Formats: sequence, structure tokens, C-alpha cells
Amino acid sequence: MKITNISWERVGCKLKKPFITALRTLDYLEVIQVVISSDSGEIGIGGCAPTAAITGETMGSLDAALLFLSEKIKGMEIEGLAPILYKIKTGMAGNTSAKAALDIALHDLYSKKLGIPLYQYLGGFSDRLSTDLTISLNSMEEMVEDANQAFKDGFKELKLKVGGDPDEDVSRIMGIREALGTEVKLRLDANQGWTVRDAVKIVNRVQDMGGDLDFVEQPVKGTDLKGMRFVRENIGVPLVADESIFSPEDAMRIVEEEAADGFNIKLMKCGGISEALKISAIAETAGLFCMVGAMMESHAGVSAAAHLAASLKTVKYADLDVPLLCSEKTEKGGIIYNGAEIRFPDLPGLGMEL
Repeated sequence: MKITNISWERVGCKLKKPFITALRTLDYLEVIQVVISSDSGEIGIGGCAPTAAITGETMGSLDAALLFLSEKIKGMEIEGLAPILYKIKTGMAGNTSAKAALDIALHDLYSKKLGIPLYQYLGGFSDRLSTDLTISLNSMEEMVEDANQAFKDGFKELKLKVGGDPDEDVSRIMGIREALGTEVKLRLDANQGWTVRDAVKIVNRVQDMGGDLDFVEQPVKGTDLKGMRFVRENIGVPLVADESIFSPEDAMRIVEEEAADGFNIKLMKCGGISEALKISAIAETAGLFCMVGAMMESHAGVSAAAHLAASLKTVKYADLDVPLLCSEKTEKGGIIYNGAEIRFPDLPGLGMEL
């Protein structure tokens, strides 16, 4: 099997309501769908999205990177993925989302060649998955209303976007806890929005008030591993690294610094499935857990992340709700949602089509 063509196009849709974090506000989802064609007639589908505030990529840079990398791998034989994936990884520095789109499409194509779903090719640890639902950063009243609706829709695991004023963040968290009681698991994601001292104060205050948090994600700047360690050592809640971890090398530094209890693996940050597997292996060796998340990306990207999450025993949590936040589905096939439950189509690869 040989790569004969690589193409991509932009697709997009309006979100049901603005997605707000400490880093950005998004009301329209614009992504890129990548298609790798082979001489056997099979195609592989991948996808990516720009997240300038995190990966530094824009729509323009994604187009340029995909063009540059495509020229390096076009015409290569797909007897195994390793040589092609190495070419993508070393073809240019950075540009992790563009690399992830090609990586995903290649994994889709290769597992189609084998005639099995991608999660089975990756290890097949489980064939079922559930996701939390994200509650955007808003006023306490609006967040409580959104959390109530999520609970009515069957979600019992909620990830709350925080990272604003400390007192307001405490009110947001406790307002939701008091409204929903103990049936719902609450997770916090500050997206680097707190100082080290405020992070410790906020989490301990919430816990003292009966907040009963599952974990806290990226409370401080991603580059401040010493600050992460200080927070981790002074709260009684697991700490998850997100913006601190882009690569296996970052994972090693976090382990050495004892800066986190778990990693949030995102394909757009690390460059695809091949690098994500390395991060998971480091976590397993070090005794850390993993969460698999997404970055407001394509349905192909989220589907690939779900297949990855189902395949690994290190994965304790999944944060794969992006398609649920969209007003419509613009890509065909892929994972299927039933409330918080994610099901995999009984089809080879990602189960997607054009």
C-alpha cells in the first residue's frame, strides 16, 4: 500500500453556546479534515484545529505545515507506520496539531488495512468509554444552570472551567456542589489561571467546605513545574498536568520534578497517537494515571482520542465532549454518543467516511 495523495479542507460549525476558559472564548468551531489516499483505494481520515494560545498554531500555519509535511511522506509505502511517523515527527519542529492530523489519518488507514477498529489495533484494553462534560467559565448562576442541565442530560462527571477571581471561583464551585449534591463528581480546570498561592488556598477552602473534588487540572503556568509541585504537595486532591505536557520529554520532566499525579494527553499537543503512547508508557512506569482530552478539534480528532483512551489501562478519565458542544455534526461517522457513554462503530479504523 502506497500513499498517493494527501488533501485537506476546512469545516466548521457554531457551538451551542460560547466555550469560555481562562485562556480564550470560542463560539465557532473551525477545523481541518485531512484525507490520506492510497493506491489500494482505501483512505485514512484525520483532523486538527488551531489553538494559538496553547500550541501556537493558526489556520494559516496548519495549511503551511500540512503542505510541507505531505511532500515528505507522499509516495511512501505503508508496510508499517514507524518509518512514516518518524518522517512526520522529524520533518519540522513544533506544529504538533498538523502532525497529529497526519498521524491520525495514517492510523485510520492502517487499521482499515488490517480490517479492525483502531482501538483494537492500539491494544484493545476496553471497548467502552464515558466522558465528562465541560462547564464553561461564566457567572456562578449561569454555571449552576449549565451544570443542572448537564445532570438532567445524564452526566454525573463535570469538569468546571475556573481560573478567574479566587472568591468567585469558590462561589462557582460550591454553588454547583450545593445545587447537585454528592451524586456528581466535580473536576476543576484552571487553564493556568491561578497563582501558586491562590491555587492552594482555593482548593483547600473548597475541600474544607465539602467540595469533594475529583482532581485539579493545570492550576498554574505550564512552565512552572516547581509551582506545580508546591501546589500538589499542599492540597489533598490529585493534580493533573495539561499545558505542562506536550511531549514524552515533558512527561519525564514532570515525573522527575514530582509535579503531578496524572497527565492529560491531547493528540493536538503531543503530535498524534504515536507520541501519546510514549507518554502513557512513562505514566505507567512512574505510577501516574492518564486522562485523554481534546482541544476543540474535529470529530476525527476526538474519535481518535477516544480510540486511544479505550486502548490503554493507564487512562482513568476521559474528557471528550467536544462534539456534544457543537450545534451540528459536520463529519460523517466516528464515535457515537449516548449521553456520557461513548460507543465505537463496529467498523475498521475510526469508522468515518467522507
